[in-house]
Amino acid sequence: MSSVAVLTPESFAEHRSGLKDQEITGCVPEDEAYIPTYLEAFPPLPEKGAPGEKAGEQASTWGSKIRPIKASIITQVFHVPLEERRYKDNSQFGEGEEAKVCLDIMQRTGAHIELSLAKDQGLSIMVTGKLDSVMKARKEIVARLQTQASATVAIPKEHHRFVIGKNGEKLQELELKTATKIAIPRPDDPSANIRITGTKEGIEKARHEILLISAEQDKRAVERLSLEKAFHPFIAGAHNRLVQELSQETGARISIPPPSLPKDEIVITGEKEAVALALSRIRAIYDDKKRKTTTISVEVKKSQHKYIIGPKGNTLQEILETTGVSVEMPPLDSGSETIILRGEPDKLGPALTQVYAKAKSVMVVEVTAPAWLHRFIIGKKGQNIGRITQQLPRVHIEFTDGEERISLEGPTEEVEQAQAQIQEIIKDLLVRMDYTEVIIDQRFHRHLIGKNGANINRIKEQYKVSVRIPQDSERSGLVRIEGDPKGVQLARRELIEMVQRMENERTKDLIVEQKFHRTIIGQKGEKIKEVRDKFPEVIINFPDPSQKSDVVQLRGPKNEVEKCAKFLQKIIADLIENSFSLSVPIFKQFHKNIIGKGGANIKKIREETNTKIDLPTENSNSEMIVITGKKSNCEAARDRILAIQRELANIKETEVAIPAKLHNSLIGSKGCLVRSIMEDCGGVHIHFPSEGSGSDKVTIRGPVGEVEKAKKQLLQLAEEKQVNNFTAELQAKPEYHKFLIGRGGANIRRVRDKTGARIIFPSPDDSEQELITIVGKEEAVRQAQKELESLVKNLDDVVEDSMVVDARHHRHFVCRRGQVLRELAEEYGGVAVSFPRTGASSQRVTLKGAKDCVEAAKKRIQELIEDLESQVSVEVTIPQRYHRAIMGPKGCRIQYITREHEVQIKFPERDDSAAGQEAPPQENGEVSSEAEFVPRKCDIINIAGRAEKCELAKAALLALVPITEDVEVSYELHRYIIGQKGSGIRKMMEEYEVNIWVPQPEKQLDVIKVTGLVANVERAKQGLLERVKELQAEQEDRALRSFKVTVSVEPKFHPKIIGRKGAVISQIRKDHDVSIQFPDKGDEQQDLIVISGYERNVEEARQAIQQLVAELQEMVSHDVHLDPRTHARIIGARGKAIRKLMEEFKVDIRFPQPGSDEPDKVTVMGLPETVDNAIDHLLNLEEEYMLSVTETETLAAYMKPPSRYGGGGGAGGGDDSSGGPAKGFVVRDAPWNAAGNKAPDMSSAEDFPTFGTGVAPKQASAWGPKKF
Repeated sequence: MSSVAVLTPESFAEHRSGLKDQEITGCVPEDEAYIPTYLEAFPPLPEKGAPGEKAGEQASTWGSKIRPIKASIITQVFHVPLEERRYKDNSQFGEGEEAKVCLDIMQRTGAHIELSLAKDQGLSIMVTGKLDSVMKARKEIVARLQTQASATVAIPKEHHRFVIGKNGEKLQELELKTATKIAIPRPDDPSANIRITGTKEGIEKARHEILLISAEQDKRAVERLSLEKAFHPFIAGAHNRLVQELSQETGARISIPPPSLPKDEIVITGEKEAVALALSRIRAIYDDKKRKTTTISVEVKKSQHKYIIGPKGNTLQEILETTGVSVEMPPLDSGSETIILRGEPDKLGPALTQVYAKAKSVMVVEVTAPAWLHRFIIGKKGQNIGRITQQLPRVHIEFTDGEERISLEGPTEEVEQAQAQIQEIIKDLLVRMDYTEVIIDQRFHRHLIGKNGANINRIKEQYKVSVRIPQDSERSGLVRIEGDPKGVQLARRELIEMVQRMENERTKDLIVEQKFHRTIIGQKGEKIKEVRDKFPEVIINFPDPSQKSDVVQLRGPKNEVEKCAKFLQKIIADLIENSFSLSVPIFKQFHKNIIGKGGANIKKIREETNTKIDLPTENSNSEMIVITGKKSNCEAARDRILAIQRELANIKETEVAIPAKLHNSLIGSKGCLVRSIMEDCGGVHIHFPSEGSGSDKVTIRGPVGEVEKAKKQLLQLAEEKQVNNFTAELQAKPEYHKFLIGRGGANIRRVRDKTGARIIFPSPDDSEQELITIVGKEEAVRQAQKELESLVKNLDDVVEDSMVVDARHHRHFVCRRGQVLRELAEEYGGVAVSFPRTGASSQRVTLKGAKDCVEAAKKRIQELIEDLESQVSVEVTIPQRYHRAIMGPKGCRIQYITREHEVQIKFPERDDSAAGQEAPPQENGEVSSEAEFVPRKCDIINIAGRAEKCELAKAALLALVPITEDVEVSYELHRYIIGQKGSGIRKMMEEYEVNIWVPQPEKQLDVIKVTGLVANVERAKQGLLERVKELQAEQEDRALRSFKVTVSVEPKFHPKIIGRKGAVISQIRKDHDVSIQFPDKGDEQQDLIVISGYERNVEEARQAIQQLVAELQEMVSHDVHLDPRTHARIIGARGKAIRKLMEEFKVDIRFPQPGSDEPDKVTVMGLPETVDNAIDHLLNLEEEYMLSVTETETLAAYMKPPSRYGGGGGAGGGDDSSGGPAKGFVVRDAPWNAAGNKAPDMSSAEDFPTFGTGVAPKQASAWGPKKF
C-alpha cells in the first residue's frame, strides 16, 4: 500500500473544512501510520436491551440514544361482523350505501378508508390518516355502518362530572376512543344512569372506562389487581356468570377488562370488607387455576377461526361452560393461526375435540367463472344469488373482485346444491352475454356519465348493456361494456363517437360575482335557457350557492365556447353597469303624482330611462324612492322625479352653514329636534352631512315659504344651542298633545312667543309617547314648563257639557263614518262628542272631556255650523271637453282646490251625445262673448261653500282651462327637438306638463303647437325657444369641429407616437381635444395620420406630432456587450430596475431573447448623449455585479463535495502531481477482504446508488428568476 491516511476527528474535520493541505507519503512515523480496523472505524450499533450491558458503554462511540420520531400517519383495522352490519343488501360490493357512507366520512374527516368483505360477510375496515382524523372517522363508521346497541351504567351522580371532564374533553376523548355515544343525564335530572350507544364491543370498553373513572373517584375502597390476561376468563366464568355471582355474594363491584382491551388490571370497588372478600376469592381462583391448568397449542387455518369464535363469541363461552377450558384466539388482524387451549389436563382433550368439530363443520368449494360475469350471476339487486341463499341459507357465497373464482362455504350437501345451480347460471350467461373494453382518457369520464348519470343511463337503457366506468381514484381509462353482443358493439361505437366530439371541446372559466348568478339564470332558469338555446353545444355550469364561488364554467366546441363567453361577458358588463342605485327623498303626498293614473307616469319614466324605480308602500313612513340602473339613467330618472315634485309644490333647496360640532345636538335624541322642525315647517327635508366629513353645510329642501321658515328655526336653534342649552321634560297623555299644540299650532306658538322656549312633542315612532321636551334658556324653560303643566292639569279635570245643533246639520258631522267627529277628538284632547240617534227629535249634542277642550270643541262646532248656514252655490261654465284636464290625474287638482278653499265642487254627468258638437272657443279660461253660445247642462260645474271662497275656487278652476299657442321653429330643427324615438319631445311634455304637436315632415311647416295651462304653456314656450338656441349653437360648433388635416409620418415611428398601451397618443388627444386616426393595415397610404377638431387645436396637435417625430429621427442605437450572468440583476424583479433606468436616462434598452446567437448583446436606443450616459451606467453595473457573481461561483465550487471519481476536489484536496486517483480512506479487516469477497466498486451505480437525479439548470431568463 503506497499511502495510508490516519483518520482522527481533528484531521477529518480539517480535511472537510479545507484548513489542512498536506501530502502523506510512505515515510511517516509509526504512530501516524496506524491503520484502523473496520470495526474501529465503523463501530456496530448497540444491541437493544442486551443483558448485562451498561448504559454508558456505547455512549462514547455513538453518543446519546436517538429519540424515535412518532409517525404522524397511523392505520387502524377493525371488523364489523355480519350480524352487526347496518346494510346487508346483496348488491355489488362497493356500490351500495356503505360505499356512499365511507365516501362522506372521508370527505368530512380527511382520513382514507378501505373496505373489504370477509367470507362470513363480515366487514373489515382499514382507516389511515392522522390520529385525530382516524379516531373521528372510526367513530362515524361505527355509528353509521354498525348496528347500534345501548346499555346503561349506574355510577354515583357526583362522579358524572369526572366522566365529562374539563369543557367536556374527557367525554369526547372517551367517545372517540370507544366509538360510542355516551349520554350523561343533566345535573337537574335525578337519574344516575349513563346511557351508552354503540357496538357491543364499544359499549363494553366504554362501560369499563366509566366504571374505572367512578372507582377512582369513589371514596370507598378500591383495589387494583394485576393478573395475567389469560386467566381472566376463569375469573369471569362462562357468560360472566361467575363474576356476577361473586359480585352478588360479596357486594363488591368487580370490573374485568373485556377481551378486546389489552389490560391485565382488575378493579374491585365497594365496602372494605366486601372488597377484601372479593379480592381473596379472586386470588384463590387465580392461584387454583395457575396451579392446576396447563396449555396446548394447535394450528387451525385462519379462515376457520371465526367458526370457533362463533357469533359474538358464544362458541368460546360454550366450550368454557361445558369443559372449563379457555380458548385463546389470536387477533383477527394478525397472521397467526395458533390457538391456545388453557385448562386442566383431563379436560383439554374434550375441549380440543370441540374446537376441531367447530372448525371443520363447514366445507369450502370454488367455482370458476369469468370475473366480468360475476355481477350478472349476482343479478340486479342480488336477485339471482338471493334465490340461492334463500333456498340454502347456511351457504355463504363470496365473489372475489378481479379473480375468476367464486367461493362457496357451508354444509356439504347444501354447498353441492348451490354449486350446481351457479354452474347452470354461468353456462346460460356465457351463451347469451359478451363484453368489450375501451380505453378512454379519464378526463372524459364525467362527461360520458353526464349530469346525474343522464348520458350513461340512456346508453344502458337503449342498448340493454352494462357500462362500467372506473372511479377517479383508480386512475384508469379502461371502460368495460357488458351485455347482449349486438348492444355491446353499438354502445362501444356511440361512446367512441362521444369521445371524438369531446376531444374538440374546450373548457373556459368565467369570473362572475356570485350576486349576479341568480340574475343571469333568471326566474325558473328562463334567461339561462335562452343563452343555452342560442349556444346549444355549450354546457354552462354555475357553482352551487353554498360554495361561495365566482367561477362559471363553459364547455363545448372551441369556437362556440368563445362566442358564448363573449355573449355572457356582455351580459355581465350590462349587469354591472345597471346595478348603480340612487335614493331620492320625495314628499309623501306627491308619490301618487309620480306614479300617475294607472302607474302611467312611473311606467313612462322607467321605460324611457331604462331604470328600476321602487316606491315605499302606502302605509310606510319612508319618503325615499330608490332608483336602480345605469348611473346616467338613474340621474336622469332622479331629475325627472324631482322636476315633478318641484312643479307640484314649488320646491326650493337651500344650504345653511352650521358648525359641525352642533349637528348632533341639533338632530337631538333619535332625531327628535330636527324632526319637529320638519313637521312644523310643512314636512321640509333637512339633510345633515355624514359624521366625520367635517362639512358645515346643512341642506334644506321643500316649499319656498316653508324652507325659509325651517332655515330661520334651524339657525335660531343653533344659536340657542351655542348660548343656551337648558332642557326640561314634561309628561302628558298623547291625546292631549294636539290640543296643547292647537289648531295650526296656535296654542304652542303662543307659549313659545311668550316664553321664548322651544317645545318639542314626540313623533309617532318614539317609544316615549308622553314625553314633551322643552329647550332654551333656563328661565324661559321653567316658565314654559309651568304654563304647560297648568294646561295639562286643566285637561285632567273632566267635565260634561251640551249644546244645541239644528238637526239638519247633524248629517254633516256624522257622515263619512264620523270623520268630522274624529278630527274634533284628535284636535281637542280626545273630547267625546255625542249626537242624538237618527230619527230622534232631540237637537242636543253632548260633549265630554277636559274643560278647556270642551270649550274649544264647542267653539269649533259653532264655527262649522256658521259655515254650513252661510254656504252658497256658484255655477261656473266650462265646456265638457276640458273637464278631464281640469280634474288632473286621479282628481288631484280638484282635491287641491277643495282643500285649499274649503269648498265642495260637483261636476255634471257626462253627455256623450253632446261631445261631438262644436263649442265656442275659449281663451285663457274665459268664455267667448259670442251671443250664439248657450251653456249646456253638461258644461256647468257647481261650487258650494262660503261666497268669497267660492269665487276664489271659481277663478282657480277657470285658470285650469287649457290654451294652445304656436311657436315658430325652423323645420330643419324639428327632428332634433323630437329626439331619438321621441325622447326629446316626451321629456319636454313631462317637464312642462303640456302637449306639444309637431307637424308631419312632408308638410315642412315652421310652427310647433303647445297646448296646456297658461303658466305651463308659457314655460314650455320659453323652454322650446331655449332648446332651439342650443341646437343652433350645436350646429355651428359641429361645423367648427369638422376641420381636418393629414400629417405624413414614416410607419416605423407610429408605435413610438402611439406609446405603450396608447399612453402618448392619448395624452396628445386629451391635451388638444382632437381626434387622431392612424391608417389601417390594409390602407394604401400607410404614412398618413388624420387629425380632426377645431382648427387651432388641430394645428397644435400637428406641431406636437411633428416635434415628436423630429426627436425620434435624432435618436441613435448602440450595442453594448454585458455578461449574461448580470442581465437578471440589471433587469430586476419583474423589470422594475430596468424600467427605472430607462425613465432616468430617457432611453429604450432591449436585452437578447433566450437562445440568441449573441447572448451578451444589449441594444440601447435614444438621443446620442443619453445613450452614452446609459451605456456607461450599464458597464458600471456589470462591473459591480460581476464581483458578486464571481464570489458566489467561487463559494459554490468550494462548497461542492469531492467527486467520487477523482481527487479531493475541494480546497483541502491539494494537487496530485501523479494525476492518479486518490487512494481514499483505508481500513484493515474489512468484510470485502475476507476469502471469497471482493471490494465494492465505487464507480458502480449498483453498489453505490445515486440519491436523486441531477437536474439540468434551466435557461436563465433575462428578466431574472420567476416568482410564484
